[in-house]
Amino acid sequence: MTDAAKTPHGDEIPAPNLAEMLALANTEARTHYDIFTGPAMPTPHGRAFGGQVLGQALMAAGLTAPAGREIHSMHGYFVRPGDSHTPMTFEIARLHDGRSFSTRRAQAYQDGQVLMSLIASYQGREEGLDHQDGLDTSAITQPEDLPSVWDKYGHLTGERRNSWVLNRPFDFRHVEGDILVEAGEPSSRQAVWLKSREPLEGGQALHSAALAFASDYLLLEPVARRHGIPWATPGMSAASLDHSMWFHRPFRVDEWLLYELESPTAQSGRGLAHGRFYDRSGALVASVSQESMIRLPR
Repeated sequence: MTDAAKTPHGDEIPAPNLAEMLALANTEARTHYDIFTGPAMPTPHGRAFGGQVLGQALMAAGLTAPAGREIHSMHGYFVRPGDSHTPMTFEIARLHDGRSFSTRRAQAYQDGQVLMSLIASYQGREEGLDHQDGLDTSAITQPEDLPSVWDKYGHLTGERRNSWVLNRPFDFRHVEGDILVEAGEPSSRQAVWLKSREPLEGGQALHSAALAFASDYLLLEPVARRHGIPWATPGMSAASLDHSMWFHRPFRVDEWLLYELESPTAQSGRGLAHGRFYDRSGALVASVSQESMIRLPR
């Protein structure tokens, strides 16, 4: 378990409850769809965080999948910004249940408008070809030897605008250093260790949804890092446009995972990033890609 975050005065600051953020209520209001509602997660800027919306949508879709089938891929688009103080409604369409695969469409709504739409595919475990490009994680600085954002920026907790960056349900530890205040040497690659700040009890469906949640925090970073732009740049605006993930092997988000990211291109106010997740043994457990909007003041 990660050491609890503390204020400069030594007071313990509880981690946001990840399981509660991904919890759903089944409204039992069905036509030919399954309808669920999910809790809001307030943010200082008032916009719903896309990672939480993704995680909740995957939880909702997974609740309708046949027993024994786990998510192996999802592809989604963020259509509109949401209000971070208003609960989401999720509409699940059971598109297909075949002999090996099940397909679901999930849409997130607020005030009758679609905010996010994704399609997810589920499969039971099968025997077949097996290979991977693994990673020697022992050659990378270990998370225990890296500072957390609380270690570096905990003295800023008195400023409300910084609490969103610091008080997240995940512990992120940057191998090359974060870009919150300074971006350092320009590079289109970075590596970050992550895990949930508290143990997460549940099966693979919950851990997959939690990883989707966590993945959205950092996918803009290699784009900004490539151009030497820190998050603290005045007037910068950014937003996720789409999000695709592939889940390869079982994992837990309450155990350290290495998140390798790179940005091969940026143009027309958009930046593309790819990410790969490895467990501590070096097994490739998931992959992600996202295109984001990023704009700087003229």
